[in-house]
Amino acid sequence: MGWHFRSCLVRGCVAIPFLGAARVAYSTSASDPAVPSIFSPASTPADSIYHLSLFVLAICLAIFVVVFSLLSYALMKFRQRPDDDGREPAQIYGSNQVELAWTVIPVLIVVVLFLAAARVIHAIEDAKMPPGTTQVVAVGHQFWWEFRYPDHRLVTANELHVPVSDPQHPTPTHLTLMSADVDHSFWVPKLAGKTDLIPNRVNSTWIDPHETGVFVGQCAQYCGTQHAKMLLRVVVESREDFDKWVSNEQRPAAEADSVAQGRRVFESTACVNCHTISGTNARGTFGPDLTHLMSRATLASGAAANTRENLHLWIKDPDAIKPGCLMPAMQMSDQEIDAVTDYLMTLH
Repeated sequence: MGWHFRSCLVRGCVAIPFLGAARVAYSTSASDPAVPSIFSPASTPADSIYHLSLFVLAICLAIFVVVFSLLSYALMKFRQRPDDDGREPAQIYGSNQVELAWTVIPVLIVVVLFLAAARVIHAIEDAKMPPGTTQVVAVGHQFWWEFRYPDHRLVTANELHVPVSDPQHPTPTHLTLMSADVDHSFWVPKLAGKTDLIPNRVNSTWIDPHETGVFVGQCAQYCGTQHAKMLLRVVVESREDFDKWVSNEQRPAAEADSVAQGRRVFESTACVNCHTISGTNARGTFGPDLTHLMSRATLASGAAANTRENLHLWIKDPDAIKPGCLMPAMQMSDQEIDAVTDYLMTLH
């Protein structure tokens, strides 16, 4: 198997302001374990990239120290002095030893860096997946993520759930990456390097998280207006919690008589053309599967917390949270929006 593999060094946190009819915020602080930094890897591919980066930085630092030292020495030794008569110093032409040194040493440095990078790329791209590997198909859309679990026959969106991997007995997660429209790039810095999702091409990558928790990432390839808000969350759980999550996701959508009006409104609008809710006539695949919408922590591919207030605003005016997104405002009355919101709030 082969992976299209790219990595880069990034630090920082995610802070997302929203302008429009309302202002919502969803951010992480520098102390949050979900901050997307490669400097605290929690998976074998990310750990390999991290150590490679340290090796490259060490070599670059050594080159800087040598060059800076020689430059400082030359500036001090050959600086102009008060008794300088202005004549040129004795000129020396040609030195086979010096020319050989400044040719061979850079070549050796480049070869070492090439071999180190090639070793890491080979180790990641040609890794063999052991029995027990979790298979996930990730599909990039403008501007959200679809996650299919073929072995478990379930589909979810924007929040990828995977079991934690024991380093002694690895149980990685293999990701098959595809795009439904334009180029995207899957990147969760703490878990793996970037891998592109390209239309009409299948790429893949893998992760084996060594600790539980929530790891954040996003699309790292400009894919349109809302590229910066095409976020994703990887929820790493114990095997028991992951199996419970799978069991819950495999259930049909919850039904409650108290929100029957909201369900009728939802099923009678164009919402059913884009979204799926199991057990209803909503079978669209253009937008995220909403069967268990309220089991997710965020809305709009991580752009806002999944609260009733934000869900109501998202239905009424998607551009207020995610300007330029492809979800249209359905022009419902306030009563209809309230009813649909109440219905969607029951989809755990």
